[in-house]
Amino acid sequence: QVQLVESGGGLVQAGGSLRLSCAASGSTFSSYGMGWFRQAPGKEREFVAAINWSGATTYTNSVKGRFTISRDNDKNTVSLQMNSLKPEDTAVYYCARANIGTWGASRTAYNYWGQGTQVTVSS
Repeated sequence: QVQLVESGGGLVQAGGSLRLSCAASGSTFSSYGMGWFRQAPGKEREFVAAINWSGATTYTNSVKGRFTISRDNDKNTVSLQMNSLKPEDTAVYYCARANIGTWGASRTAYNYWGQGTQVTVSS
């Protein structure tokens, strides 16, 4: 069973930065695409960023230039560096592992999810 554990959320002022991390169990972490999604109150869960097994990345337009996704296959972790945070970035952020051979922005590509970490950006 794969387990994903997020950390690094918190309260930050607008313009500030946070770094989220996700620790994954399993010995074949490097073979899978990983993603970050977020869900604000009353809204659907939405795609934020993803990285595939080769290190290619993709972002939703609203975070391009502000967020950076990265992975450390030796430590089985994926991170999301968030800079220039805005109040509209406030949400619960979820780490997810994709099905083998898939990755990207679609929620249906992911079959394992973490419990989420709260990010609150004050104005």
